[in-house]
Order: sequence, then C-alpha cells, then structure tokens
Amino acid sequence: MKRGISFIIPNKYGTFLRDLLSPIDISAFTWRIGDGESYKIIDHALGEDLFPVDKKILAGTELAIYLKMRQYIIFADLKGFRGGGTENIETYERYLKSNCEIVLLVVDSCYVTIYCKNTAKLQLLHDNAQTLNYQNVEYITDENDTSTSMIAW
Repeated sequence: MKRGISFIIPNKYGTFLRDLLSPIDISAFTWRIGDGESYKIIDHALGEDLFPVDKKILAGTELAIYLKMRQYIIFADLKGFRGGGTENIETYERYLKSNCEIVLLVVDSCYVTIYCKNTAKLQLLHDNAQTLNYQNVEYITDENDTSTSMIAW
C-alpha cells in the first residue's frame, strides 16, 4: 500500500512549500505547524521566521499567505487536518488513527517526505513532484517505509 512520497528539492531560496502542495486545496485543511526552522527571504537574505512562533495552528487560508512568500527551509513540519481539531502526531500509527490527512516534512533543507491518506491526492502530489523535476521521486510503501517518527526535528 502506498503511504506517501519522498524526494529531494534544491537547497536554495524559493517557494517550494507552495509549489509542492499546489495540487491540493490547502484551504480545506486546518494546519498544525510543528517545530522547524524556515525563514522568509527579504531583500535576497534570510529574514524572520516564516511561520509565527506563537501560533502553531493555522487555517488553510492563513497558511497560503505564508507559502506565497519566498522562503528558505531548513526543517519544516506541517500537518493538515480535516474537521478542525488537530493533535500532535509523532508516529505513523498515530497518524493512521487521527483525522490528519497530510503530513509534510522537510529535513536538512532538501529531503522531503509527504504522507497522504487520500490515494488520488497522493498521485497528484507524486506527479507534481516529477513535473517540478525534483530528484529521486519515489513512493513510500508499507514495504519500504523505515521511518519511525513523523516529525522533522
């Protein structure tokens, strides 16, 4: 069974979070922003934190505003929930039992993992990553998933 996808993005400034989530309607979810390190790019240099430090839950429309900004991602942990309520998800087993639909993790600026319960959306995300020419785009399956946690940092 397909659980998600993994791939490598360029280690540079850009709008990678927006680009890689573009096939889905992020406004349909409530997003929990986990610990991470991502910055706004202002005048071609690192600026302040991309996400508000004091606000861990964002409506999808709020998240879209942040994702439009040029950014530099070192670590990112975004989890999309349907139905409003969010919770801290740290394991795949907990993810399966929750109303979390999408998990997006970026580690070391370039290693991306996305888990998605909806197989049609997962296919769209996979195809999008290939269209954007990201490297090593692969499905994460029951057989090849070695992850023990669902946190970026």
